[in-house]
Amino acid sequence: MSLVEIVAINGYIQNTYLAVYPDKLLLLDAGCRSDVIPILTYITDILQRPVTQLKAVLISHMHPDHAGGARLLQQKTGCQIMASAAAEHWYHGIKGRMQHIVDLALTYYVASRQGKSMTNLWYQPILKADKHLTDGEYVPGFEDWQVVSTPGHTNCDLSFWHQPSKQLYSGDLILKIKHKLVSPLVINFPQAYKASLAKVRALQADYVLLAHGGRVVIDDEAFATLMQVAPDTPRKMKLLTALKLKK
Repeated sequence: MSLVEIVAINGYIQNTYLAVYPDKLLLLDAGCRSDVIPILTYITDILQRPVTQLKAVLISHMHPDHAGGARLLQQKTGCQIMASAAAEHWYHGIKGRMQHIVDLALTYYVASRQGKSMTNLWYQPILKADKHLTDGEYVPGFEDWQVVSTPGHTNCDLSFWHQPSKQLYSGDLILKIKHKLVSPLVINFPQAYKASLAKVRALQADYVLLAHGGRVVIDDEAFATLMQVAPDTPRKMKLLTALKLKK
């Protein structure tokens, strides 16, 4: 069945995107844990559909504002969770658990800067996906979407390319803050990040759907600027810094 539209749903600190088909729904990232009710309410109240029509949630990476609502959405709708195999290992071990706390703290910091109140964001750091997605494959059940591996922010970042409408969803590869396109605060793998920018640029998307910034047009000049200012060494958020920001 043909895609009807892609709608943005405002989340705690980001947008999630819902691909609407006549008889099924696909969610691009799960948002925060607190975004689950707004997403389900949009399905039932705005679309007037049963929540069981949500068949799959695609996870771009494991941060709280992208994967935090996945398991709860599955419990409430029966949807499949699809992500990179590497996503399951992102928060493994003691360092991984510490990084999970850092990322939760950073999410609260961003929320406070946006004037949002505190809410429960906790989610399990180890995500067991129903389907592991690999670069270049088509999403099962939604074969008009293609998986594009775009590491750099983390090692498990995925973007999702809808070639028929020439639209690309990319979680945190690019952000739009104060009307300016910027790279994410954290870039763990700078060379991979630059390669991912080049890869997305080559797709020549008409629109890029940003979790932080909405639906935008990114021309070659903007891509070149992002590439030019991208760091050559890892840019990380340390635990102490995150706690200071939260304080």
